[in-house]
Amino acid sequence: MSNLHIDIVSDIACPWCAIGYARLEQAMASLAGELELDVEWHAFELNPNPDSQPQPILQALSRKYGRSEAEMEAAQANMIEIATGLGLNFSKMQERYTANTFNGHRLVKWAAEQGKQTAMKQALFDAYFGHAENVGETEVLLRCVESVGLDAAAARQVLESDAYVEAVRSDEERYQQAGVSSVPAFIVNDQYLISGAQEADYLVQALREIAQQNAAANPA
Repeated sequence: MSNLHIDIVSDIACPWCAIGYARLEQAMASLAGELELDVEWHAFELNPNPDSQPQPILQALSRKYGRSEAEMEAAQANMIEIATGLGLNFSKMQERYTANTFNGHRLVKWAAEQGKQTAMKQALFDAYFGHAENVGETEVLLRCVESVGLDAAAARQVLESDAYVEAVRSDEERYQQAGVSSVPAFIVNDQYLISGAQEADYLVQALREIAQQNAAANPA
């Protein structure tokens, strides 16, 4: 059975990243027994300024993209519909504020060492899109930690230190230098880039083709 490693470059504040992973999960389920797939999450920040004040999301997006708030609201409504169809909770998506996600990324790194990286990422997605919580706030982050069965006191120690700061910065620098300028980005076996939140059927076909190319290049 072919084994593919998928590095996922994403931000907690990116709705398409949550949607893209849910679609990847569907693809992975379809490929179960055919391909062995494992994933690793890497940091990207849509709002990297730690000193910026949280702003209502529709206002912020309107300014960023030069479109009306009504247009942004319609675009968000479309994402809510897609996410709901995938079983994601995006019910508070339009009520959220911009957030700095740096500390959330640090905790995702920490959770990885305890086998809970994906669970932590999903808990943060749910807090932000499902409950409009500020995922830059320590108490919100600690509730997410507890929700996946990890130790909140240990997580607080991480947040109060500089643990994983360099790991997150290294991620961001590495993938920026590699040309990743938008997320989600799925990098398969360090060679193949799949950009954006592609449909599950597309991902199934792409991963099969990559596995076939891999097998041809590395015959047993």
